[in-house]
Amino acid sequence: MDLGINGKTALVFGGSRGMGRAVAQQLSSEGVHVVIAARTQATLEAAASEITTQTGTPVRWVIADITTEAGRDAALAACPAPDILVNNADGPEPGDFRTWTIDDWHAALDSMMLGPIEMIRRTVDGMIERKFGRIVNIVSRSVKTPQIELGLSNGARSGLVGFVAGLARQTVRHNVTINNLLPGVFATDAQRRHINGMLDTTGKTFDQLWEERGSNNPAGRYGRAEELGALCAFVCSAHAGYMTGQSLLIDGGGYPGTF
Repeated sequence: MDLGINGKTALVFGGSRGMGRAVAQQLSSEGVHVVIAARTQATLEAAASEITTQTGTPVRWVIADITTEAGRDAALAACPAPDILVNNADGPEPGDFRTWTIDDWHAALDSMMLGPIEMIRRTVDGMIERKFGRIVNIVSRSVKTPQIELGLSNGARSGLVGFVAGLARQTVRHNVTINNLLPGVFATDAQRRHINGMLDTTGKTFDQLWEERGSNNPAGRYGRAEELGALCAFVCSAHAGYMTGQSLLIDGGGYPGTF
């Protein structure tokens, strides 16, 4: 299927590793001019070079932290008028809410709610003027199946999803959609950090927890980053203009509900 986005421009946060990189690679393979943004130059350079080689479409990179005004400025200097915006940021490590400080909460909000909202604010009107825009927030299944140890993520990401629910109904008439992807357990570095954060409270080894989390999923395995990348590319496509304000689970059937 031709996704109809060849020649469009995309800004992908967290695009140097894991699911963000998979999104960048899939969009690049569709002929999209991708700019990947993250905080570490070495991983950005490597990812941009490798994706460019694999897809044949040049990928650019920028050091940018979505949690800071300077980082958001840098991202938009590198990609001033994106047709596609992918907001993606790692969540904090698991913990006990009794130990979290106000600073911990503020950091979570900056990363997973306020930073993405600021990027939406600064790009959505240009998309409306050009009559095309796709904004995708990579959040987490925790907004539907909250885990107590992920309270910082549960709260901040749910705030972003709640905000998007209102705005997405205002922009869609201009062919600008805003949707959320809710990944479950994926075989990524973020998942490894999550498991490492659980070792002290479970009494199990990393290998035990890793095996359990994959095998206990109805699919019997972890998700692959490229699976999310493919879904994101479709949501960003010209064919997805009638879908907005949605939170799409991609979790191997892990969510137990009917709706």
